[in-house]
Amino acid sequence: GTIPFTTAAALGLALAVQPAFRGRTVFRVGFFLPSVVSVVVLSLVFKALYAPAGTLDRLMTALHLPAPEWLQDPRTALPAIMAMDVWSASGYYMLIFLAGLEAIPHELYDAARLDGAGAWARFVHVTLPQLRPTLAFVLIVNTIRSLQVFAEVFVMTRGGPLGTTTTMVYHLYEQAFSRFRLGYASALAWIVFAIALVLTLVQARVTADREARA
Repeated sequence: GTIPFTTAAALGLALAVQPAFRGRTVFRVGFFLPSVVSVVVLSLVFKALYAPAGTLDRLMTALHLPAPEWLQDPRTALPAIMAMDVWSASGYYMLIFLAGLEAIPHELYDAARLDGAGAWARFVHVTLPQLRPTLAFVLIVNTIRSLQVFAEVFVMTRGGPLGTTTTMVYHLYEQAFSRFRLGYASALAWIVFAIALVLTLVQARVTADREARA
């Protein structure tokens, strides 16, 4: 569920900070910084934000809005963790998109302007097609990363409430180290590995096809 939002946010940030403007480096570093902070530290910070009578609850109260029990309510626990994941990962993928944007020849944009293409037309007909390999790489890497989510759930909810935040890797951990079903946990680990391997092979094939066409 986080993959479309993370990808869109990362691409939007990359487009926003690519042009030259005063303070561009500060913005780039600021957006990238959460991705280098320990996931455990981020989880503890967000757990405090989501806590009853925490910062978010006080903000909702100030806006005269009902404050949900973020991590205790089955309806909001998973979206709360997903929101943290999108915020923390967008900066990393922003840098990848920036690299892809910088590799697009400026002559293509100049030719599109001469043909009367506006900003949206240049984005659709020039930027997106040229970013296709980068987009494929981001989607596959982000999918593999999403399959491995563990620390956020372990720190913030321990899979609850009512199992609504139990991810595949957390389920594997619980089966192996809480219930000592080591055979079942090993099978789960192989399944995760197989999915990641297939996605990696797909990404390698897409990249190879792109280089062959170039």
